[in-house]
Amino acid sequence: MSKTIGVLALARPTFDVPYAEEMAGKAFAKLDASGHKIVGSRALLFDAAATQNAWAHLKTQQLDLILLLQVTFTDATMTVAVANAFDQPLAIWAIPEPRLGGRLRLNAFCGLNLAAHALGLNNHPFSYLYADPDRASSDADIKDLLAGKRLAVEVKPQPALSDTGVSIKAQSVVKSINGSRIARLGAYPDGFDTCAYDEDKLRDLAGVEVDAMELDTLFDVARAIPADAVAETRALAERDLGDLEAVDQTELDRSLRLKNALDEIRGKGNYSAFAIRCWPETFTEYGGAVCGPVSMMGEKRVPCACEADIYGALTSMILQEVADAPAFQVDLVDIDADDGTGVIWHCGQAPISMADKTNAPAATIHTNRKMPLLYEFTLKPGRVTFARVSQARGETKLVIAGGEMLTRPMSFTGTSGVVAYDAGPDVLMETVMGAALEHHTCLVYGDYRKELRAIAAELDIPVLEIA
Repeated sequence: MSKTIGVLALARPTFDVPYAEEMAGKAFAKLDASGHKIVGSRALLFDAAATQNAWAHLKTQQLDLILLLQVTFTDATMTVAVANAFDQPLAIWAIPEPRLGGRLRLNAFCGLNLAAHALGLNNHPFSYLYADPDRASSDADIKDLLAGKRLAVEVKPQPALSDTGVSIKAQSVVKSINGSRIARLGAYPDGFDTCAYDEDKLRDLAGVEVDAMELDTLFDVARAIPADAVAETRALAERDLGDLEAVDQTELDRSLRLKNALDEIRGKGNYSAFAIRCWPETFTEYGGAVCGPVSMMGEKRVPCACEADIYGALTSMILQEVADAPAFQVDLVDIDADDGTGVIWHCGQAPISMADKTNAPAATIHTNRKMPLLYEFTLKPGRVTFARVSQARGETKLVIAGGEMLTRPMSFTGTSGVVAYDAGPDVLMETVMGAALEHHTCLVYGDYRKELRAIAAELDIPVLEIA
């Protein structure tokens, strides 16, 4: 039966707009060939005003379904607003991109992930698809999506069961975290419900306190760092990368100063970790990236969570205690069912000890904001464990997964790795969407799933294991 489907194409201008327009055009061509009536603007909607104007037109139509085309990454603000504005069922189609070793041109999966989490918190059902409109094999999935057959099905956590062989280690980890302090520098970005936190719940859960500061505090301290101290930090970066002359030197100096500033703030406040509002202000107001300094801090086991993600910082603290090694907070940016793998990535801030040294790590710039310093390398092969202290669907839990980091060419600029998850790509996708998980997870090298289950038991929270 033919339906009338209202479509809104969400995107951001900081990504590859010509490529986004090309892929959106191909998606609309598939929709036009579906036999359904497709209505709504076909322009990419870059902001709230454009999106609201487009949905005002859709309000005049007799619709059977609202379809959001997640053409590039966006936060979840407009997704939730659209879901609340319409009574019709909601579907989201996110567009993949090839792993070519260049920038993340779309990063649409991460946008889908944020949308799923926000919709889960709001108890709003949705259907989803992550598929290339160029591929004929996607046609059946597109048909099912429009028919409402690809609903995200809630995945429930299970009670944590502690292995007596690791319970003493778990108790030690929980005790070491208790009493820790996290410095939050700036607020998490709008539409990033994945990074929200409640101070009282955090304190009750793990005995951790948060000191909230303005991001300008970091900038002011950085600007006042003496030149000789910055020179020492530069020497550390040159030891890791060796090609610092390739980037803008004024912006590099500003970036390196952030490392010294984090050290100074940490020393004065006795902080175990940071949660930093890393964009856009570090670029637009300060003029240098914090990614490289985050890599350096992570290597010395002071986690710095992006986007002011307090629970991400907490998770990294737990993981580095469990593994006695640095942890790395990542986005899951691609799942390829045919290849059987996922790609985890962040801008350029992994601890240097995680680098695959067969290709020399390089100094680079942020792909969207075009400023240094970022560490660029592929992650070394080996067994990895993923975790997240999660608040998905409003319930605190510990998410655990395992996998094997593979030896593969660089998927995207920054720091990235290709993972064969134990669960397989289909279960991974169904769990991330159905459980409405956060877009940030944290990883360490090695297999620590038993220890993490025991830690969940010590914290008295359930476990959601992706397996």
